[in-house]
Amino acid sequence: MKNRDQMLIKHREYHPSISFGLFLIVLGLALLVATNDMLHLGSVKEYFTWETAMIFVGVILLVNRRFVGGLLLSALGAWFLIDNRDIVLSPLIRTIYWPVVIVLIGLGFIVSSLFRRK
Repeated sequence: MKNRDQMLIKHREYHPSISFGLFLIVLGLALLVATNDMLHLGSVKEYFTWETAMIFVGVILLVNRRFVGGLLLSALGAWFLIDNRDIVLSPLIRTIYWPVVIVLIGLGFIVSSLFRRK
């Protein structure tokens, strides 16, 4: 009975190759839309930067249940992207951004430990 349960658990696990494949599909579609300027958003260089790469890697880590690393990379990428785009944030958001990120990382540690127990 244990062997059957272990097989079911292994079958349900998320594999990094699946999320990486999904990432490549989304990246390819985004490049297709951007290079053909289908949404009239402007140059491709404006949207594919190291900040967006950090956000994409963070999302991949979140999909693979790596909550702490995914949250940290996504938060850092979003912060740098906002700073480089000269987006004006309200002082309230600027003061609560990193404390909220730290709280979410703490929750990520808790959630990831719950997933490891099962």
